[in-house]
Amino acid sequence: MTFSTPLAASVQGDGLAGSAEAAPLIELNDISHSFGTRPDFAARLAISLKLGKPAARVQAVDGVSLVVRRGEVLGLVGESGCGKSTLGRIVAGIVSPTSGSVSWRGKDLKTLSSSARREAKLRVQMIFQNPYASLNPRRKAADIVGEAPRVHGLVEGGLGVFVDEQFRRAGLDPALKHRFPHQFSGGQRQRIGIARALAVQPEFLVCDEAVAALDVSIQAQILNLFMDLRERLNLTYLFISHDLGVVEHISDRVAIMYLGRIVEEAPAEEIFARANHPYTQALLAEVPRLETTKRSFAAIKGELPSPLSPPNGCHFHPRCPHTMPRCRIEVPRMKLVAAGHKSACHLNDAAS
Repeated sequence: MTFSTPLAASVQGDGLAGSAEAAPLIELNDISHSFGTRPDFAARLAISLKLGKPAARVQAVDGVSLVVRRGEVLGLVGESGCGKSTLGRIVAGIVSPTSGSVSWRGKDLKTLSSSARREAKLRVQMIFQNPYASLNPRRKAADIVGEAPRVHGLVEGGLGVFVDEQFRRAGLDPALKHRFPHQFSGGQRQRIGIARALAVQPEFLVCDEAVAALDVSIQAQILNLFMDLRERLNLTYLFISHDLGVVEHISDRVAIMYLGRIVEEAPAEEIFARANHPYTQALLAEVPRLETTKRSFAAIKGELPSPLSPPNGCHFHPRCPHTMPRCRIEVPRMKLVAAGHKSACHLNDAAS
């Protein structure tokens, strides 16, 4: 797999990312979100009479705080079911958090007027994991790409010319715009999804496993397209993935998520060279490498706990080789362990 050269250095040179003075484009403050079914009348009556129990709730996101600055790529990594996609949908405005706040350019979205909130949501778009399910099968590609800019009055002149431009920018032949989604390959469908997102002139893209469903050779093409668009359009990304190899190449910073919580956050080079949290270390130990020396691979012991009943204290303690009694009781707090490197582990307190 080949990738375009990461653009972190050029972006930082323009003062757009990696600067402590740069205002965050997106800021999440203590975001939590849980899912549950709403009981019907009979269930509510049974609960009120103490003949039934409230429906269980899944704590998908648990107290997450993150900052994404303009022009950077933040990679979000974790096992399936850890809450990455839910967090991405909260950032994109598709899902409202149960608690906590989302700020756009330093302003809480809840305090903005309806028009300003709508404008902020237009500036954040999402590219979904499954290109087979994220496009309306009954609409032609031109309609899929052109609908949102038409509805929001973003098109000056002919819509057909505008759609052609979006197709070219995503690496598609405009002659294909009258086809239906089933007439495209997986990589082409993902490019249609990218064109649809870019059509409303966003500044921030949430890429939710955007290459996971594609062949390896097509993955490289789409990743190169992402990096090219970042350079040309000065885009900011939240890049959600479980593929550490991809994240290492494309990200400026990386956040590691486990069972709804961020357990470690650092610049990409730092986290791949000096991982601090035992979960991050275990993930990196399982990454295949082209090495001549013999290596033994051992999966992280145990199963990912159910979000319906997460462990007390540190969520990772049932699977951690360094568990202490404190880990079973107390939730570890994020602590600065190096410049720009934060980790939530009680071992850091013991070391200090």
